[in-house]
Amino acid sequence: MDLGELVEVPLREIWNNEQYDFSPWLSKPDNIRKLGNKIGIDITVDGTEVPVGSKFWIDIYGHETDNDENRIIIENQLEDTNHDHLGKVITYASGKDARTMIWVVKRAQDEHRQAVDWLNAHTDSDLNFFLVEVKAYKIGDSKAAPLFNVVCKPNDWGRAQRTASSNITPGKKLHLEYWQSFNEYLAEHDTINSEISQKKATTDHWYSVYLGSSDYKISLICNTDKSLASVYFEVKNDNKDAYDTLFNKKDKIEEETGLKFKWEKNENKKTSFIKTNIKADWNNREKWDDYSKWLCETAICIKKTFLEILK
Repeated sequence: MDLGELVEVPLREIWNNEQYDFSPWLSKPDNIRKLGNKIGIDITVDGTEVPVGSKFWIDIYGHETDNDENRIIIENQLEDTNHDHLGKVITYASGKDARTMIWVVKRAQDEHRQAVDWLNAHTDSDLNFFLVEVKAYKIGDSKAAPLFNVVCKPNDWGRAQRTASSNITPGKKLHLEYWQSFNEYLAEHDTINSEISQKKATTDHWYSVYLGSSDYKISLICNTDKSLASVYFEVKNDNKDAYDTLFNKKDKIEEETGLKFKWEKNENKKTSFIKTNIKADWNNREKWDDYSKWLCETAICIKKTFLEILK
């Protein structure tokens, strides 16, 4: 078998300048989506070179697509990490009251890894610091392909324990512990993890799977009240054509997927739903991996089937 050799390409051969080359490239929808998938946040870009005060500019400024309050700053550095850029990340975060800070670099030095890990361990649980290395590779004469590697991210389990110790209901605590277990399941299954990005475990009963469009998304549901595990395909009502397109192929969809869906078109609400579920005893922790497997396989099946129809 004749195999090609993977060769690393110097970043400056692709993007000569961070401000004029890399930031405009990364801010494009397809590319920011690649970064977002790696860290588990669907990012909407609001601008590049956004001023903070009179002396500083944020490389990329945006927000989480489904949460306007989660403001995001991205600091790009096509060199090894240094103290200057770490200071900029913190300055920009305070200047824009950002919740999520992403530092994209050529190489993360040990002292800066430790600094970012320390920030994640000692700051409020609403704040998230990511340190991400970017590399580029090619095989033979192929085009260079970028690759993001998350070096540091929030310690969900540590924060989960801090949250769990506070005054929350038993139901919310169960959600928190299940989604942490779900993240561990994703980490152990690379094939699934390439389709469903890990996100911070929360006390919410849902876990969002973004599809690269603000028009629709998939939500995984841990319904402890009704003892159900559910997968929702959600369609924003300003895109009713998407729902109608799927509903018109309802019988074919259910035959091909082997799933029975409940179809809810909500004319007067923000979102319409296409959902399916199974019974789930959430108090039986030995079954959690089985529920995670079903949620993941069902979400991936829906994602591939529905998006193919909506192309």
